[in-house]
Amino acid sequence: MGIKKISVVFFLGASALYFAQTTKDSLSGETSVDEVNIIGTRNKKRTVTNTAVPVDVIDVKQISQSTGQVEVNQLLQFAAPSFNSNKQSGSDGADAVDPATLRGLGPDQTLLLLNGKRYHQSSLVNIFGTRGRGNSGSDLNTIPVAAIKRVEILRDGASAQYGSDAIAGVINVVLNDRDHGFEGSAFYGANLFKSPGNSDVVSDKKLDGNTFDFSGNLGTKIGTKGGFGNFTLELINKDYAIRNANPEKYDAPRQRFGDAKSNNIYFFGNIEVPLTDGLTFYSQPGFSYRNTKAYAWTRSADADGNIPEIYPDGFNPIQNTKISDFTFDNGLKFKLGDWDFDFYNAFGNNRFIYQIDNTINATLGVNSPTSFDAGGHSLSQNVTGLSTSKAFDFLEGFNLALGTEFRYEKFNLIKGQESSYATYDVNGNVATAETPIELLVTNPLSGDIRPGGSQGFPGYSQEVGKSRNNFAAYVDTELDITKNWMVSLAGRFENYSDFGSTLNGKFATRYAITPQFAFRGSVSTGFRAPSLVQKYYSLQFTNFQGGNLVTVQLASNDSELAKQAFIPQLKQETSLNGSAGFTFNSGKFTATVDGYYIKVKDRIVLTGTFDQTDDVIGGTLANLKVDQAQFFSNAVDTKSQGVDVILTYTTDLGPGRLSSTLAGNYNKMEITDVHTPSQLAGKEDVFLSARERAFILASAPKTKINLNLNYKIEKFNANLQLVRFDKVTLVGYNGPDDYQTYTPRVTTDFSVGYDFTKNLSWTIGGKNVFNRYATLQYGAVSDGNTESGGIFDPVQMGFSGRQIFTRVNFKF
Repeated sequence: MGIKKISVVFFLGASALYFAQTTKDSLSGETSVDEVNIIGTRNKKRTVTNTAVPVDVIDVKQISQSTGQVEVNQLLQFAAPSFNSNKQSGSDGADAVDPATLRGLGPDQTLLLLNGKRYHQSSLVNIFGTRGRGNSGSDLNTIPVAAIKRVEILRDGASAQYGSDAIAGVINVVLNDRDHGFEGSAFYGANLFKSPGNSDVVSDKKLDGNTFDFSGNLGTKIGTKGGFGNFTLELINKDYAIRNANPEKYDAPRQRFGDAKSNNIYFFGNIEVPLTDGLTFYSQPGFSYRNTKAYAWTRSADADGNIPEIYPDGFNPIQNTKISDFTFDNGLKFKLGDWDFDFYNAFGNNRFIYQIDNTINATLGVNSPTSFDAGGHSLSQNVTGLSTSKAFDFLEGFNLALGTEFRYEKFNLIKGQESSYATYDVNGNVATAETPIELLVTNPLSGDIRPGGSQGFPGYSQEVGKSRNNFAAYVDTELDITKNWMVSLAGRFENYSDFGSTLNGKFATRYAITPQFAFRGSVSTGFRAPSLVQKYYSLQFTNFQGGNLVTVQLASNDSELAKQAFIPQLKQETSLNGSAGFTFNSGKFTATVDGYYIKVKDRIVLTGTFDQTDDVIGGTLANLKVDQAQFFSNAVDTKSQGVDVILTYTTDLGPGRLSSTLAGNYNKMEITDVHTPSQLAGKEDVFLSARERAFILASAPKTKINLNLNYKIEKFNANLQLVRFDKVTLVGYNGPDDYQTYTPRVTTDFSVGYDFTKNLSWTIGGKNVFNRYATLQYGAVSDGNTESGGIFDPVQMGFSGRQIFTRVNFKF
C-alpha cells in the first residue's frame, strides 16, 4: 500500500512584498522584506521580487507588536486580504480551532508547511459555523507567534509541486533562526464592552476577555561551524467575553454566547548543526497544549434534557476541550557533487479530548453525573522524503529539482464513558432499538422522551482506528530563457493506498518588460484526497433548529446508514487553476495585481439533513431514535474568480518615514453543479439545501480591503490599520428565502509605540476601536434561527467588539 507526499521544500516564489514596513523586523535587523529568499522555491537565486507566482511575505513580529494579535489565525485574518478566519461560538470543537480559508475555498484546500515541510492537519472536522462545514484543515494556532520569523502565503494552486491540499495555495511558516540573545514579550488586552444597537446585547461585565500573553525566545550558537538553536516558550491565558442577546428584549435560546475561555502553553525549537563540511543536521520539535472552555446552548428549566432537581433554573453546558499537538521534524542536508540533497522525516500528532461539565444525562435522572469524559479524536502523520536540486549553466540558468515522499496517516476516534453517549431506560439499562417505548424515560412536564448522552455534546460511542499511506514523486524545473523571461514546469505523481493514483502538472512564466515592470501567469491542475477524518468521522450531536432541540447523526462515509441513503464512497477533489497578473517595483512604490480562476470538481461538504419523514432512511432514523442525519459527500462543483491587488509605498515624510500598504481581494464563488445521487432524485433541496449552499458561499466576503499606515520618527512609531469586510448572506431554517444579511463592516486598529532603548520598547493600542459588530439579527434571535444562537453569527471580523491592549518587548 503506497502513499507518499512531498511537502519538501516550499513554494515557488512570488512577487509582491507584503508589509514592507519601516520598523525593525524579524529579518536580521533589516528594515524591509522585499529581498528575502523564499524558502523552498527550489531555486536559490529567486527572491520575492522575481518569481512567477504571487506570494505574501508577512512580517509576523512587526504585525503582532502593532496590532495586538496573539494568535496566528487572527493575525493573518487582519493582515492578508485573501485569508479569512473567524472565531466561532457554540460550534463544538471549532470554538477552540478557528477554521481558516484562502480565497474562500475550504480549510482543507490550503496546504500548511513548517520550514518547508508538510505540517499535520487537525483531527477536528468542522460541523457548525459559516466556514468549512464538513472540512478538516490544519490548525495554525498550534504554532506560537513568538516562534515565527515570517509567514509566506502562496496564492496559487500548487498541487503539482506540493501535493494534496494545495488547491487554493500554500502557507509556509518560517521559524526564528536567530543564534544569539533573548527576546521576551508581555501582553495584556481586554474588551471594553459597549452594546451595539439600543442595549440589544449584554455582557457579564464592562471589562472582559482579559488576555495575558507571556513569551520568551532564546537564540544560541551550537558548536563552532555556524550551528544554532532557537527556542520559544509562550503562555496565553484568555477569559470569557460573553455577548448575550438582552433577555429583557429577546427570548434567545442561548444565554452564554461569546468568546471562549482558554489556557495555552507552547514550546517550539528550531535547531541546525553542521556535522561536517557539507553535512548539516536540523530539527524542529514543537508542542502545544490548549485547554478551551466554551458554553454550549442553554437547556431551560422545563427542557426534556434537564432534571429540575439538579438544575432548578436550567443550565448551560460547558465543553471543556483539551488539545495536545506535537510535531517533530528532523533531517540532513548534504551535497553530492553539485547536487544539494535534503533527507528528512516529519512527524505530527493532533489530539482532542472532550470533557463536558455543568451538564447531565437526563435519562439517568437525579442520579446523573454532572461531568462526563466524552472521548475525542486524534490524527497522526509521518512524512519521510528525499529531495535534490541542481543549477545548470544552460541559457541564462536552469534549475532542476526532484523529490520523493512517503506519508503515513492514522485517524482515531476515542470512545467516551458510557453515560456520555448512552440512552438509559427506566430500569437503568442501556436503551436499544428493541427497547419497548414504555420503558423509555420521559419528561413528566411534556410527556416527551428524554434525550440521552451528556447534554451539550454527547460522547463518542465507538472506537475507530483507520490508516492509509501514500507515495509521491515530483519534478520541478525553472528555466531562464533570457534575462527577462523565465518559465517553470512541474509535475507530480501520487498513489494512495485507499483510492488510487493521480498525476498533476503546472506551468508558470514571468516576463520582465522593463527592470521594474513584469507580467506573470500560471496554469495548473490540482487535487485533494479525502481526509481520513472525512471518511471515518462519526458523531451523534444535538442542535437547536428554529428553537427546537434535535438529535443529529453525522454518519461516517463507510457506515451502513450512509449506504442506505445512497451516499457514494468519497473520492478525490480535482481542480483547474489559472492566474495572470503583473508586478511593478520602483523602489518606493510597488504594485502587484493577480487575477485568478479556480474550478473545483467533487468538493467534499456536509449534505443537508434527512429526517424521520424521509421515505428512504426515515424508518432507520426512528429506530435509532435520532431526528436527523447528515453525511459527507463529494456533493458540489464550484467556480471561483477573483483578483488580488497589493500596493505599497514607502517615503520620508517630515522628520520620519511613512510606510503604507493598500491590499484587497475580490472573490466570486459559484456552485456550478450539485451531485445528487440518482436514487435521491427529487430530493435535491434536501441533499444540499439552500442553507448549506449559503454556508459554502459565505466562506469569505466578496471583497476584503486592508489599509495599513505606519509612521516612524526615531524612537516613536504609530500604526493605523483599517479593514473592510464585505456583505455576507446566510440562510435560516425557514426555507430558501429566509435570508440573514450581514452588511459591510470596517474595523479600525490603532497603536503607538516607543523604543526606550534598543532593548526595551512599549506599545499601547486598540483593536476595533470604533466597536463594530456584525449586523444584529433582530427577527431571528428569539426564534433560535441564527447558527450561533446569538443575536448575530460570528461572521466577518468576530464578535467581541472593542479591545485595548499594551505590550512590553525586551531583549538582552
